[in-house]
Amino acid sequence: MESFLSLFDPNQPDDGFDEEQELNGTSSGSSEYEVDANANNSNNLNNNMNSNTKNNLIFDFEQGALPPEPQLGNVEYKLKLVNPSKQRFEHLVTQMKWRLREGHGEAIYEIGVSDAGHLQGLSDKDMNASLTTLKQMAHHLGASTSVLRRKTIAVRRSVAEVLVRKIPDDQHNIEVRVAVLGGADAGKSTLLGVLTQDELDNGHGRARLNMFRHMHEIQSGRTSCISHETLGFDALGNVVNYKYNEMMTAEEISDRSTKLVTFMDLAGHRRYMRTTVQALSGYSPHYAMLVVSAGSGCNDTTEEHLAIVRALDMPFFILITKTDITSPDATVQELRTLLTTIGCRKVPFVVTNTDEAISAGSNQVSENIVPIFCVSNVTGTGLNLVTKFLYVLSPGISNAEKDRLELEPCEFQIDEIFRVTDVGPVVGGLLVQGVLTENMPMKIGPLPDGSFHAVNVHTIHRNKAPCRVVRAGQSASLSFTPAQELPSLRSGMVLLSDSGNIDEPYGTYFFQAKVSVLFHATAIYVGFQTTVHIGSIRQTAVIRGIMGGEKLGTNDSASVMFEFVGHPEYVRPGMRILFREGMSSKGIGVVTQVFPVNKTRAK
Repeated sequence: MESFLSLFDPNQPDDGFDEEQELNGTSSGSSEYEVDANANNSNNLNNNMNSNTKNNLIFDFEQGALPPEPQLGNVEYKLKLVNPSKQRFEHLVTQMKWRLREGHGEAIYEIGVSDAGHLQGLSDKDMNASLTTLKQMAHHLGASTSVLRRKTIAVRRSVAEVLVRKIPDDQHNIEVRVAVLGGADAGKSTLLGVLTQDELDNGHGRARLNMFRHMHEIQSGRTSCISHETLGFDALGNVVNYKYNEMMTAEEISDRSTKLVTFMDLAGHRRYMRTTVQALSGYSPHYAMLVVSAGSGCNDTTEEHLAIVRALDMPFFILITKTDITSPDATVQELRTLLTTIGCRKVPFVVTNTDEAISAGSNQVSENIVPIFCVSNVTGTGLNLVTKFLYVLSPGISNAEKDRLELEPCEFQIDEIFRVTDVGPVVGGLLVQGVLTENMPMKIGPLPDGSFHAVNVHTIHRNKAPCRVVRAGQSASLSFTPAQELPSLRSGMVLLSDSGNIDEPYGTYFFQAKVSVLFHATAIYVGFQTTVHIGSIRQTAVIRGIMGGEKLGTNDSASVMFEFVGHPEYVRPGMRILFREGMSSKGIGVVTQVFPVNKTRAK
């Protein structure tokens, strides 16, 4: 043990673990709040939102002007696009191609708006000509266009907002992963059943039955494992789900959709908290959807899920359900208080109409807002706003970061393991970096001795459909070449590129991380046992050293040495760590140094 602790480096740099920045402006105040004409008269809320919240939104035509056109990102302003010359058209196409790359296949065009953000507006003739030109530009790139909204701003003059979408050549569609969180009785599974089956609930949970995977879930009405559901959109923004036609399957939904939202229905009961945390850490969803019941409001589970999402630095939005039986006013006020606390500093934004849904979806990543929707699974109130929001929601990864990850060596984190008849073992998980193709040689591990075993990937499936290529940030299921020898597989293993140009990979028992304690009733000392989550890894670890002190309390930060108790894991510097005790999260951090088994043995 002494030799390992001698490797403990107190001078490791602060690797990307920054303090939360202050939010510009305040988040208190009010605005008119109205759910829907069909809601049960829950229109009035005294503590409404400040107009500063709406000023934070980029695409709010009601303000009379937009901020100046951003130089980076996927947003483009065009005053008009009427009869451009051939040279000008080629320039516009090149510009659109760049905006699409910035938006990961999606771009938003504001027509009738000057570069300075002034809403000049166009006549009907010029607007129709501009939309036709924009459609021709998109067609030149193999993309599609759909008008999100069109507003009249003066006599016979209007502005329009258009979504341009291009599916990458090696993909079936653009995918957004959304983790669904919330308490056990919030109505998460019912909500997903209504969205994906396009059938309203009967008030007794009928819509959730198709979401359950086990008999005990049907009997208890509670989700205990991870369930994946999909909601698609075609090029025109129409919803593609199981009611699209009579014989719709999950594979056909994927094939017919230009955009696919994959929901991960996670367990809400505290008994299954470890499964929920592992899914959030291992699958790296783009967004979290926090579901809160209007009847029970914000409970301990809601606050715990919110703390985990914030610890993982994941953008999120909130849905308040059961508004047909209880007014959401009190719950909205609870959420505002919770989101605007010193530790959270978010700007709650209650979405009441289509324009606000589009604005919220377009700015979910760039702004510090948290959209809040009030819905009913029985009457359908507010669900159209949710689907419009999901339609314009982008994966949120920058083009530069995407390119960087794809150039890295392959690393596929295994989260689930299946055995399929006539196929053999199948592993499911997330490709965190690199590009993975069929028949690609890989190494799987670590094994109990820390080493890796050579394998060949045989077939790849994404969204229940076969494919040839998986890129960084995409989830997939992989099978291996038949008849080849495979080691004993487990969740938490990784598949790495089998290349002679890189060092031989090895697992590790010991690693160092810079951590910050979120909460602890007393203090954390050396010898403290905790459950550690790093990507798809979930294992008990012991704290073997705390640099600069003997203990850690709430809000304390330090460099800490961990040791895995069971078996070695593949960990690398820069990976995010979350550790917990029992059902509550204790701290977060970033791995700064690892000590592979083969190198520590040599010492």
